[in-house]
Amino acid sequence: MGKVDPFEQFSSPQRGREFAITGEALWNWWQWARQKAIAHHIPPSEADWLLQAIAHLDRLELRLGSFKQREQVWLNVPAATLESLWQQRLIQRVPVQYLVGQVSWREFILRVSPAVLIPRPETELMVDLALELSGVRSQKSEVRGGEEAWADLGTGSGAIALGLATAFPDATIHAVDTSAEALAIAEANAATYHLTERIQFYQGNWLEPLTHLKGQLSGIVSNPPYIPSQQVLELQPEVTQHEPHLALDGGTDGLDCIRHLVATAPEYLRSGGVWLVEMMAGQADSVAALLEANGQYCDIQIHSDLAGIQRFASAYRC
Repeated sequence: MGKVDPFEQFSSPQRGREFAITGEALWNWWQWARQKAIAHHIPPSEADWLLQAIAHLDRLELRLGSFKQREQVWLNVPAATLESLWQQRLIQRVPVQYLVGQVSWREFILRVSPAVLIPRPETELMVDLALELSGVRSQKSEVRGGEEAWADLGTGSGAIALGLATAFPDATIHAVDTSAEALAIAEANAATYHLTERIQFYQGNWLEPLTHLKGQLSGIVSNPPYIPSQQVLELQPEVTQHEPHLALDGGTDGLDCIRHLVATAPEYLRSGGVWLVEMMAGQADSVAALLEANGQYCDIQIHSDLAGIQRFASAYRC
C-alpha cells in the first residue's frame, strides 16, 4: 500500500490564527488516524479527542461523521501540525492530554503539561469522599464553628484543590507543590474558574509552608507519589517517558511520602479533621497499619474506586 496523504485536499485559507481544511479531507485523516491508533495499540478514541480539541468539533459531529459534508472546517493549527502531533502520539507515545494541553476532570477542563501528572478519573472520587467524610464528622462532632480550611498536598494541576473549592464553598483551600512550573499551571486553572480568591498556593514540601495553620486544618487531602521506584521504570512508556517522576516515585516500597503524611498531619489537623490519601492496589493494609501505629487517628477506613480496587485511605484526627 502506497503512502497515504490524508490532507491531499487541504485548502490554504487562514482566518486570523485558524486554518481551513475541507470536511472530506479532515474526515479522511480521522479515519486514517483511527486505523493507525489500532495498529499501535492505542485507543482510537484518542484520535477523536485530538480532533475535538484542534477542530472544535462536538461529540455528535464526530459520532455521526457529519463534518465530512462541510465545505470548510477551521483548525487551531495547520494540517501539517495536526499530523505531527498525531505522529508524536503514535511514535513517541506522548499522552494525548499533553498534545492538546488539557484534560477533562469532574466538571473542569484543566490545563496540563509535562510539568504535572495527568489527573486520572479515579482521583475524582477523592472530592466526593472528602465531602462525605466531612459530613460524617460534622454529625458526630459536638463542637462546630471556625473557618473551614483544607489542604491539597502535591496539588500538581490543581485538580483536587479546584474540586475541594467547589465542594466546600465556604472553605479556604491551601494548595502546596514543590514545583514552580506545576503551581503556575494550577494557578492558571484556578483563574479560569474564578477560584483564585478561594485557593491559596504555596511552593514547598508537603506541610512545611503551612506552619501558620497548625491545629487548624479541617482536612488534608493528597494524591502523593506511591509507586515503588523500580515499578516507575516498568510502567507504560506514556507514563515512564513523559509524566514527571517526582509525582510518581514513592521510594523503594512506594510508601515514603505516605509515611511522612501519616507522621506530620496530626500536628496540623484540628480534632476531628479528615486525613485522606490515594494509594495503589496492594498498599491498603500497610497504610492502615501506619495510621493505627501512629496512635493519633480514629475511624481508619479503606475505600475502593469504581473498579473495586482499594484506592483510598481515610482517618480522623482523634
